[in-house]
Formats: sequence, C-alpha cells, structure tokens
Amino acid sequence: MSRSNPHQRKGPRQRTLPPLLQRSLLGVGAFVFATAVYAQSTTAVDYTVRIDAPRALETLLEENLDLMRWRGNARVDLDQLQRLVKEAPAQATSLIATEGYYSPKVSVGLDTSGARPVARVIVDPGQPVLVGDVDLVLQGFAAFEEGGAPFDAGALRNRWTLPVGSQFRQADWEGAKKGLVRDIAQSRFPRARLVETSATVDPDSRRALLRVVIDSGPEMRFGDLRIRGLKRYPAQVITNLNKINPGDQYSEAALQALQSRVQDTGYFASVEVSTDMRAVLNAEIADIKDDADSDANPATPEPATGPTTLPVVVRVTENKQKNVEVGVGFSTDTGGRAQLSYDDLNVFGKRFKSDLIYEQKRQTAKGEFFWPTTAKGYNDSISAGVEREDLRGELTTLASVAARRAWGTPLLEQSVTLEALTEEREVQGLEPTRTKSLPLTYSITKRKLDSLILPNNGYVVNAQLGGAVLPILTDEKFLRMYLRGIYYKPVGTAGTLILRGETGAVASKEKLGVPSTFLFRAGGDQSVRGYGYQELGVQENGATVGGRYLATASAEYQYWFKPPWGVAVFYDVGNAADKFGDLNPKSGYGVGARWRSPVGPINVDLAYGHAVRKARLHFSLGFTF
Repeated sequence: MSRSNPHQRKGPRQRTLPPLLQRSLLGVGAFVFATAVYAQSTTAVDYTVRIDAPRALETLLEENLDLMRWRGNARVDLDQLQRLVKEAPAQATSLIATEGYYSPKVSVGLDTSGARPVARVIVDPGQPVLVGDVDLVLQGFAAFEEGGAPFDAGALRNRWTLPVGSQFRQADWEGAKKGLVRDIAQSRFPRARLVETSATVDPDSRRALLRVVIDSGPEMRFGDLRIRGLKRYPAQVITNLNKINPGDQYSEAALQALQSRVQDTGYFASVEVSTDMRAVLNAEIADIKDDADSDANPATPEPATGPTTLPVVVRVTENKQKNVEVGVGFSTDTGGRAQLSYDDLNVFGKRFKSDLIYEQKRQTAKGEFFWPTTAKGYNDSISAGVEREDLRGELTTLASVAARRAWGTPLLEQSVTLEALTEEREVQGLEPTRTKSLPLTYSITKRKLDSLILPNNGYVVNAQLGGAVLPILTDEKFLRMYLRGIYYKPVGTAGTLILRGETGAVASKEKLGVPSTFLFRAGGDQSVRGYGYQELGVQENGATVGGRYLATASAEYQYWFKPPWGVAVFYDVGNAADKFGDLNPKSGYGVGARWRSPVGPINVDLAYGHAVRKARLHFSLGFTF
C-alpha cells in the first residue's frame, strides 16, 4: 500500500465527525426544540414524511431525521413543523456523509395544500468518496530474541478491510481500525493499540486519505499454569488438558481452547482462563520510573527489552459432587419417556454417571465410570447396562459390559470400544435365542461446520469398523462396516440444502448368532420419514427384524422466511435387507416446520410413506451424530 499522503485539507476533515458525536449534536438541537414547543400552547399538526433516496440512505434518514422522530408528537404545531423542514437539509447532509457521500443535493419541501401536511425529502447523493490511499504504519512488531519469528507485516496489511478504491463509510472506517487491532491482540501482542488515526477527505476529488499508526506493545509469552478454586477434585482434571507450554507465544485461541476443554469435563459450574497481567503493569510502572530517573540522571542505562512472561490462570467454580435429575419427554420414534439420572463427580477419584430410562418401546439401565483425561488426551471409561427393546414384533434384552477409549476434538473424534455382551431375542411363533459376543469397534467422526449447534454450512462424516473376529466368548464371528454423512449448503440468502446418507454391511457365515444391535433397520425421524421407527427391515414370521445391509438417503430444502422460523420440503428413500439385491428402496416425502432454538434445531415434519400409503407426523430436536 502506498504511504504517500498528498494534498491534505484540514477543512473537509470536519465532515467526518464520528456518528456518536453527530447524534449528540442532533440530540442537543432536539432538546432545545422540545423545550421551545413545550412552552407553547398551540394546535398540534399531524403530518407525513416522504423520503426519495436510495434504499440504504432512505433507511438512515428514516431512523435519524428529526422530521421522522417528532412525527405524531402532540406538541408539534405548524410553526415548529416548518422549523423542522428548514433544519432537515443540514441534518440529512451530515447523516449522508457518514455513508461516504460528501457532495449530495438535498431538497426538502412542505406541502400544506391537503388536509394533512406532507414533508418531502429528495436526495441525490452524487458520487461517493473512495479511499485514495492508506498509510498503515506499524511500530514494533520485531522479534525480541535471536531466531524468533518476525511478525508478518505483509499479512497484517492484507487484513485491512477498507482498501484503496472502496467506498469511505464512517462505520467501515471505525470497524477497520478496531478489527485490525483485535486481530493483532489475539496473538503475540495483546497490548497492541492505536496511537494515531486520521481520515482526510477531499470532496472535490472524492478521495479519502487514511493514516493509521499501530504500536505493538511488548511481545507476550505464556508462563506456568496456576489453578484457583480447586478443592474437591484432583489437579490432573485440569493439568492433563493443558496444551500450553511455558515459553509458547501468547495466543487468545489457545486460552479459549483450554477453557472449552476444562468446561466440557462436567466438574465445574464455571471456568475462566486468562493470563496474569500484573507482570505487564509492573513493567509499565518501572518504565515510568526509569523515564523519570533518566531525566534526572542521563547516565541511567536503558532497561533490557524482551518478551514478557504471563502466567496462565485457570479460575474454576466446582460443581456439586452429587447431582440427581428427573426428566420426562416424548418422541415420535419411541413414545413417552421418563428418566432418572444420578451423577457423582468423585467416586474413588472417578466420575460416575447412571441412568434409568423408561420409554414405551425401550427401557434402559446403565452405569458408567469416567477417568480424568490423560496427559495425552485420552478419555477412558467403563460401563455396564441392560436394555430391553420391543419393536415391530421382536423383543430383545441386551446386557453388556464395555470399555471405551476416546480422543480428539469436536472437529475430529475417535474412539475404540470393546464390549462383552449377551442378548436374548424373542419373535412370536419362533424359539427364543440367546447370543453372546465380544466385538471391538473403531469409530471416527469428522466435523467441519459453521456451528456445532445450529449448522448451516459444512459437513459431518462418521465411519465405523468393527466386529467379533475371534472365537472368544463369541457364538458367530462377524465383521461390520458403517458410514454416515450429512452435508449443509446455503442456497441464496434464506435457504439451506441438506443432503444425508448412510450405508452399512455385516459379513458373517451365519446371520443367527450376530447380535441384533449390530444389524440394520430403517425408518423414523432420523432415517426414512413417512415410516415408523425401525419399520423397514427383514420380515421374519410377521415381525420386522434387522438385516445385513442398509442404504438410506435424504434431500431437504429449508427456507428461513423469518429467522429463526422456517419451512422445509424433503424426500427420503432407503431400506434394509439380508441381501444387497433385496434393498428395494422405500420412499417418503413431505413438508415441515423449523425453529432454530437455543439448544438446536427443532423439526416438525408431516411425511407421506409411499409404500404404506399413509401420512405420519415426526418430531425431532437437533441432528443425531
């Protein structure tokens, strides 16, 4: 960027008063005017205002002109209305200047010929003022130690959001300055500040010459970790999550990541991660004293410069050790729901969670122990539970013990789970069967979304590979593969396209002996809408049971007519079968209502199942992944 700044004119700079100062002056005038009209006892006049201007300027004038703000006031008479009309051109000119138009033509007239006076404001903004030159001066930003990486001044200049040739708007000017300092302060130089800014506007040439001087302040590096507020729980709950090493360059993102990891443990009601800035303040006080000593004694040596070390401070408020929760709910998949949960954060140094869940089609009892996250980022747990499910004529009772290791971030999660399970299965008219198995499953989930709660752009992919491949506590060896993905893409300014698909396969010598929880069925809120929960599968003596193969797909378009409210149309297709060639797709389609609630999207769908020739209502919260 050019750093020349020719033809500066001091007069025109007065036209770039900040909006806050302009509004203050307008407010003073309004107050004087209000006081004057209040003292009079004349007949009020009801009038209308018509503004003829480009849309953006029309909105600006509607929100700020005194003509608009005093409309409908019972204390405004005809004389005061004429005064407002007289003052309107100057007000409009000042307001329009904030949008970059410094030579507008503004005419305001009052038509009193009708029963209701009409004030007309006509604006020809002319040509906007453009940024002619940007003089961006960086003070500091040098490495303070040998071998240190210098600050990338070129990349910093590329972040400037009001470049040469762009329209000079007051809001953009303020935003560009604050945004640049904010970008700098997020890494290495949290004490960066603006030391000089100026905008010289020449209305004749329609050019704005900008000058910004930024001082980096001292370079900051992280120091040791200090924990405040920890009483009941071991320090490893926090220290094992800390990825910040002493000597690392200051990074706001690193502090936020640590705070998020600690908050997600569930041990704490509140978490605050920051740096101890006392070292910086003490250094600044010392500099002031040194400056005073230098004035009195010129021989005083300059203090040594170098990075400032900032200790990392984690302040926590611990959650209650024991917590009991009771809840009720409803799902169109599994019916009514009642739940009792008990959570103890310190049982033999481990976190313990247990749940009793009763649903019309499924009942679950489960307990799980969680170890604190290890220094390498592993989350280990063991669990035991019993689940009874009565679906589509098949009754299963599953008892399992599992050990799980998970690691990664919400953007890339991985886990390995080893289970020992036994399953009892009953289908009316057939002999009950009992199956035992020892499967090992690896799962990986990758997320790239603009929001983890209310996604509008991006994708999520989950892949699973597992099975029981050794003849140990296993009746039937099998291998299972599963893949699911969901894709979000904005369409225009108010639409979202959602594509979803899943596929799975189980390989085994015999199907009998493979636990039904590892087989596949389709249908329901998160599968093929228009069909009941797990309604699509293999027919066995009048019951619908799981199959070896699965394939489903869905396309949905959402239109947000009044955010957070929207509507949707969708088409789902899929099925499950024991043979790949028997995957005869069943389709469902319909319309739905959408609400982006604070806890996630709430979906209400009315879907028609083509194969069953009936409509079904579906309700769901969020998206399952």
